[in-house]
Amino acid sequence: MEDDEDDGPPRLPGGKFYMTPEGHDRLKAELAAQRSDRHRVVEIVAWAASNGDRSENADYKEGKRRLREIDRRLRFLTNRIAHAEVVDPAEQTQRDRVFFGATVTYANERDEEVTVTIVGVDEADMGAGKISIGSPVALALLRARRGDEVTVRTPRGPEMLEIVDIRYPGRMPG
Repeated sequence: MEDDEDDGPPRLPGGKFYMTPEGHDRLKAELAAQRSDRHRVVEIVAWAASNGDRSENADYKEGKRRLREIDRRLRFLTNRIAHAEVVDPAEQTQRDRVFFGATVTYANERDEEVTVTIVGVDEADMGAGKISIGSPVALALLRARRGDEVTVRTPRGPEMLEIVDIRYPGRMPG
């Protein structure tokens, strides 16, 4: 039996995973889509099974394989959603420090400015500047203030980063 658990960064106490409201919504939408796909594949498997000899039936074999994939993903998504700690960065009150959901601009030792947003493990996308809260850079930045220097452990050794700016999304009216 394969392990459906993620072996990523440490979880919060109680086994919770941080995620933004948008990330949570995406997982719920994927869960609904997977359930819909599963229903469709079950119908295909039932049709294929009704055609007789299952040992020579490619539709049946492929359908069963696809059902196993879908079921594995459904277990993962259900578990992840059940253990989600949804944190809206717009609600952050301590906006002068780096916490989950912050968009941080920092200068590295080569005087390059880099801007990243700290998001949940399932939301990370380096191409979009979104880094996982469990990444070495995010862990180094957490709780820092503008002007602070932090050390991040990299494969090349420790690197100093200076916090240039910290931003959070605006609060919603209401």
